[in-house]
Amino acid sequence: MKRLEGKDTQAVVNMLIKRGEEDPTFYFRVKVNEENQVISMFWRDGMMREDYDIYGDVCVFDTTFRTNKYNLVCAPFVGVNNHWSNVMFGCAFIADEKTHTFVWLLETFLESMGGKAPITIFTDQDQAMANAIEQVFPNTRHRLCLWHLQKNAVSRFGDLKADNTFKDTFKKCLYRCYNEEEFETTWFDMITKYNLQNHDWFTNLYTIKEKWCTALNKDFFSAGILSSQRSESTNNAIGFKGNKSTSLTEFFHIFGATVDRWRYQEDQNEYDCGNALPKSDFPMVGMIKHAANVYTLTLFRDFEKEFKYAMGCISNVNYINGNFFGYKVQHESWPEHTAHYVAFDPTTNSIKCTCRNFEESG
Repeated sequence: MKRLEGKDTQAVVNMLIKRGEEDPTFYFRVKVNEENQVISMFWRDGMMREDYDIYGDVCVFDTTFRTNKYNLVCAPFVGVNNHWSNVMFGCAFIADEKTHTFVWLLETFLESMGGKAPITIFTDQDQAMANAIEQVFPNTRHRLCLWHLQKNAVSRFGDLKADNTFKDTFKKCLYRCYNEEEFETTWFDMITKYNLQNHDWFTNLYTIKEKWCTALNKDFFSAGILSSQRSESTNNAIGFKGNKSTSLTEFFHIFGATVDRWRYQEDQNEYDCGNALPKSDFPMVGMIKHAANVYTLTLFRDFEKEFKYAMGCISNVNYINGNFFGYKVQHESWPEHTAHYVAFDPTTNSIKCTCRNFEESG
């Protein structure tokens, strides 16, 4: 890391101190080295704490930004709200990506949030970070962002980079396998066909498959981040428009403008939801009407897509066991292995499907 300019660093610290004096819910911490140089800082305002209390089950922790002239790592903590939009939980600048640095940052984040750790945290593929998460968040699920994984994988493909069939198969392993059996078969066939048995990167990737394979991660809420589209949206949206000459002070203002923009959009979404029902291709009665009343406009559109998809599905009773009913559900134009099984308990009105979309996305 380049030596920080005293005036620039002090200006940011002064802004943090001023924010703390103006807002008693504002939180920040600064870490210095033996020479009294600032090497790490973290901050969050009161609204970020409120958002974390509501939406903090899932958190994306991104350390891919080095867009300032000191080569500091910008590390925002981001979540997803009920409009399927990004919300900021906090942000940090850190001097390096060593385990002890991540431990300090995660402990500081945890303290700022009243000791509440996220249920699931998504990061890029960094071992030092993984070590810190295991130490500070021992009960948190650690998963990898597919957007980062795909981006980094390209450099490992070698000559296979030009093979579209291989790349499509690799993507299928990431997020297009329906279940563990299909994933294992697809992965094994890919490794065999392309002679990757002794490729260290693919071997190591397989050993941590539980951290990235969507077929193995449908049993918990991930706010849709397991899908590559949601992951890409989250990470791209934090792409602050800084560059190698951007000072710390300038970057701090850019961050503030980004957060303001997100919050303005959230206010607009809240206003729209409170003043109009969504338009639908279906009559606004029954299930559609109920969904329109309880979901935000964004979530209603997702629900309507699933509702339309269900119109092409065929369901048959698979078993009856006392009060329990089982159904086989399959889209009429899809192959046999894509069928899902639904269990219904009328005594509790509980329904579970092997697709687990409700558990994963809500």
